[in-house]
Amino acid sequence: MAVKGLCGSVDEFLKKCQQSGDAAYSTFRSLLERLEDQSTRAEARVFFSHLQKRFDTKESIDKCLQTYHFQIEDVYLEQSEGYQKRNKLTMMVIPSIFMPEDWSFTFYEGLNRHPDSIFKDRTVGELGCGNGWISIAVAEKWLPSKVYGLDINPRAIKISWINLYLNALDEKGQLIYDAEKKTLLDRVEFHESDLLAYCIDNRIELERIVGCIPQILNPNPDAMSKMISENASEEFLHSLSNYCALQGFVEDQFGLGLIARAVEEGIAVIKPMGIMIFNMGGRPGQGVCKRLFERRGLLAADTDISALVEIEKNSRHRFEFFMGLVGDQPICARTAWAYGKAGGRISHAISVYSCQLRQPNQVKKIFEFLKNGFQEVSNSLDLSFGDDSVADEKIPFLAYLAGLLKENSFFSYEPPAGSKRFRNLIASFMKTYHHIPLNADNVVVFPSRAVAIENALRLFSPRLAIVDENLTRHLPRHWLTSLNKIETDKSLKDVITVIEAPRQSDLMIELIKKLKPQVVVTGMAQFEAVTTSAFEHLLSTTRECGSRLFIDISDHFELSSLPSSNGVLKYLAGNPMPSHAAIICGLVKNQVYSDLEVAFVISEESSIFKALSKTLELLQGNTALISQYYYGCIFHELLAFQLPGRHPPSEREGEKMKTGEMIGFSSSAISVFNQAELSSSDAENSSLIHMDVDQIFLPIPTPIKGAIFESFARQNVGGSETDVTPSIKQFIKTSYGFSTDSNTEFIYADRSLDLFNKLVLCCIQEGGTLCFPSGSNGNYVSAAKFLNANVVNICTNSEVGFKLTEKIVKDVVGTVNKPWVYISAPTINPTGLIYSNADMETILSVCAKYGARVIIDTTFSGVEFNSKGWGGWDLDGSLVKLTSAASPSFCVCLLGGVFSKMLTGGLTFGFLVLNQPFLVDTFYSFSGLSKPHSTIKYTVKKLLDLKEQKAGELLGAFAEQEKLLASRSKRLKETLESCGWEVIEACGGLSMVAKPTACIGKRIKVNNKDGSTWEAKLDESNIREAMRRATGLSINGDSWTGIPGYCRFTIALEDSDFDRSLDCILQFKKALDRPNLFRRPYDELGQQAWHE
Repeated sequence: MAVKGLCGSVDEFLKKCQQSGDAAYSTFRSLLERLEDQSTRAEARVFFSHLQKRFDTKESIDKCLQTYHFQIEDVYLEQSEGYQKRNKLTMMVIPSIFMPEDWSFTFYEGLNRHPDSIFKDRTVGELGCGNGWISIAVAEKWLPSKVYGLDINPRAIKISWINLYLNALDEKGQLIYDAEKKTLLDRVEFHESDLLAYCIDNRIELERIVGCIPQILNPNPDAMSKMISENASEEFLHSLSNYCALQGFVEDQFGLGLIARAVEEGIAVIKPMGIMIFNMGGRPGQGVCKRLFERRGLLAADTDISALVEIEKNSRHRFEFFMGLVGDQPICARTAWAYGKAGGRISHAISVYSCQLRQPNQVKKIFEFLKNGFQEVSNSLDLSFGDDSVADEKIPFLAYLAGLLKENSFFSYEPPAGSKRFRNLIASFMKTYHHIPLNADNVVVFPSRAVAIENALRLFSPRLAIVDENLTRHLPRHWLTSLNKIETDKSLKDVITVIEAPRQSDLMIELIKKLKPQVVVTGMAQFEAVTTSAFEHLLSTTRECGSRLFIDISDHFELSSLPSSNGVLKYLAGNPMPSHAAIICGLVKNQVYSDLEVAFVISEESSIFKALSKTLELLQGNTALISQYYYGCIFHELLAFQLPGRHPPSEREGEKMKTGEMIGFSSSAISVFNQAELSSSDAENSSLIHMDVDQIFLPIPTPIKGAIFESFARQNVGGSETDVTPSIKQFIKTSYGFSTDSNTEFIYADRSLDLFNKLVLCCIQEGGTLCFPSGSNGNYVSAAKFLNANVVNICTNSEVGFKLTEKIVKDVVGTVNKPWVYISAPTINPTGLIYSNADMETILSVCAKYGARVIIDTTFSGVEFNSKGWGGWDLDGSLVKLTSAASPSFCVCLLGGVFSKMLTGGLTFGFLVLNQPFLVDTFYSFSGLSKPHSTIKYTVKKLLDLKEQKAGELLGAFAEQEKLLASRSKRLKETLESCGWEVIEACGGLSMVAKPTACIGKRIKVNNKDGSTWEAKLDESNIREAMRRATGLSINGDSWTGIPGYCRFTIALEDSDFDRSLDCILQFKKALDRPNLFRRPYDELGQQAWHE
């Protein structure tokens, strides 16, 4: 029978199909157009019925495929019937698309093992749908709300639509309705798509993703690079169903790269609690298949194999095949290939893996970040965990870090007291879980508990301190002396003596009463920590004796949604913190990174909070941001369990009890706090533009972002991957011509400032004199004074750009006892000038003659953008010349960092290279060093190795940053000079200095936000304050630079802040030219407004 007006008779239709596979496809595509047209749909379906009846035996069906290039047959699903009371589907195929075979039926059988609810009313996507039979079968049996059948082969999509119509219409061309009065046409769509591209592009979220896609690498990689179109050859289109191209994933080596990409794309579109189900050939081994899913945060429950043979040749991996269909002993691909060639039949296991995202929202965020240029990092990602508690801690942090790196081009400025967000989280946790009404201004964040304790003791410098014996391990050795030593040293100022005491309150209290120490630092025994009585007794005893109390709760503080009872916190829930007491808490109890630590100190006394913040700024700079981010995530997750304000802390009265006379801050601390320019006092003012801090706010290069994320995402990192010493050796050899040997000691810390301060202590221990040139880093000079070092200023002059010369050095080191000379070089911070190799050789020759110990600080070097004649350093060559004439005490200590050279803010890493055994021993006597975490060392090593390999992307980013700094240096110089400042032109580094010649002697009035007026006649001592009050620009004055009259400006700001800073300089000039001009407070946009 012919369907008139469509294709003529069945014989005529078959005659056209017989010509070629392409002709058959073209004929069926025309027939599809009739099916899509409602007016011809029924007749077209009837035509298909007659066409199928022409081939009603197995032999005729097989002959049809060979002769007419298509095949129509019934696919029997199972014994039971679907919702539409049928157990078979009518399906057609053509040679250029995937033919249903054993492993696709095995896949469907795997789907059948799931309960009916898994697909009912769900949105489903099928990858590699071929002729569409699985998509149609899923819709037929489980009534999902929608199934999207997706395939990269355009002919497969056309045939799938034909098959959809064949099953949505009965043999008479009438629609078949299911129990919900819907048809298959309502439930199923087919679209051409490379994996999930269609859903991603159209923002379609899926609840279920299923896929039966190829797992064999194409033996001919070039074949897969062709453009895919429906006019491509049948052989090429058919190969899409059986082979996959390299996908750039680590799983490519097992032929699983396409599934790996499917999984990662699936993460982007899967809804929370969604499920992915994939057919996995067991050729790579079940362990490999399972790990493909697990490392991406998922919980997982007949082809040419010569490519697999090649893989086995080049790796230790062995694929799994079996001899025959019933074999149970696996053989490798090479054996299977030989057995097959000899006529044997080989098989492999097939598993259907069903997997569900663990913490779906966070995992999605991680992969959204990784898909933007971080494929290498994605390959090393491992989100599989044997312990759910580890996953619950690590995945949210990785998601937070991914969001931070994706959404921010740089790490924002944070005050020395710690990230405001982190301090707020700590305060909120205390308020929510322990009902203690704290705020961020009660919390100071330290790198570790040991650093917090040492800083507190240095702040007060008690003549006698009693410290819990469990907390003295990291204190300087010379503090731990006998009572006889205490009495002989009574006349000395700011000399700290510590005695150890047992961690038991009754014994500790007895010692306090007898010895009357000025400071007590102690923890609580486990049996005493549950109630408040021991803590109350300590409070009353220390109050009566005039002792300051620092109580350590680290061992009993739980980061848990159900924290156990804590006597100290229980007391503070109902009573204010006494002014003489403070809490110390170290955070080291995380599930993932055993050596990642931060600590915090809680005090409700504002003067203690400010003093501890300033001490931290002087001695450590600040606490590593990444560590704060990590624990901040844990606090945030715990706070998410609670409804805010549901149990507000009760109001409590202030402390009424009188306190005995307490020790105040040390004389050196008071002196430095009064004279030094510290950012702490203005740190909480978020509207300030900071040109006064040694931090970098430039965009972080992509390779560095990748290294940061990878360092936290990796699991089972080997020791060699965090051993930075070989990389540092090469770095200093390449950069400064400084060689090392087996006797060289490499010491690492969070910051070079921390290492410098330990060198200052070595100088003090030796009875040396620390010599700073005028024009040195003001923070370093202030830190040395805080530590009570004997500091001498080496006066420099403007004729040589305030650099050291042979005569200048000789005039000082030849007259002081045991000189230690500090030199910021090659690039000088703050002037930005550069010491040449000849300059350095001359300076070192003088130091060698007089036996000076030289600290060369390279922390701020490595960025030279205006350095004609700068040919680098050869310290080895210089030192060899000095060996014979040098005094025995002469040595060079090389101090430096990494991230300043890489122009990356937010991350810190300092190194110190020592060559003299005596100095090494002395250095290690001062423990409590804030050491970098293994993730930072991993990042440093990776980046230094990339730099040494001259990785194009990384070096290109550095070059762009240096170009930007050169431009900024020029713009800042021009702006300052236009406003009457005398500028010393910088050759490198991150700052420059200038003298406000035209400003001196002028008067200025500033209208403050509180309505008051600040007025001053400008001189060198108040120019910094005037600039800050009038414009919101914070710079360093001459007390910081050490050069009379000269201020410092840093240039590594975020783009908009740098532009605003130039505007502030111009506005300051305007304010001086028109003395009646006042500054109005910042408006809502943070913009300054000026008015008469």
